[in-house]
Amino acid sequence: AAMPGGARGLYRRILLLHRALPPALRALGDRYVKEEFRKHKAAGPAEAQRFLREWEATLIQQQINEDKQNLREKTVYGIQLTEEKLNDFRDEQIGQLKELMDEATKPNKKITISKDSEHKN
Repeated sequence: AAMPGGARGLYRRILLLHRALPPALRALGDRYVKEEFRKHKAAGPAEAQRFLREWEATLIQQQINEDKQNLREKTVYGIQLTEEKLNDFRDEQIGQLKELMDEATKPNKKITISKDSEHKN
């Protein structure tokens, strides 16, 4: 494994952290994470290391945001991506981020999740 707990442990920790999200965001986030991890199953060692490192950094940032959220009333979700990080993304990843942002920012839109994308305990 590239990191303590490996990819499976990281995946589980992300989904566990998502439990604190509102239901619609949780479903969207869980589906996104599941798809990303599935796409990177066959990645080469260098790409897999980088993928896991980036998700680990995202997980840590989410935990920091959750801690800060406990100190104030307004809930903040997500992290700000630097221009340098955005330049590292492939066009497909930029498109996915745009779709995720569009879906997450739709006003009063109910998100329906298909049975195969639900998290199973």
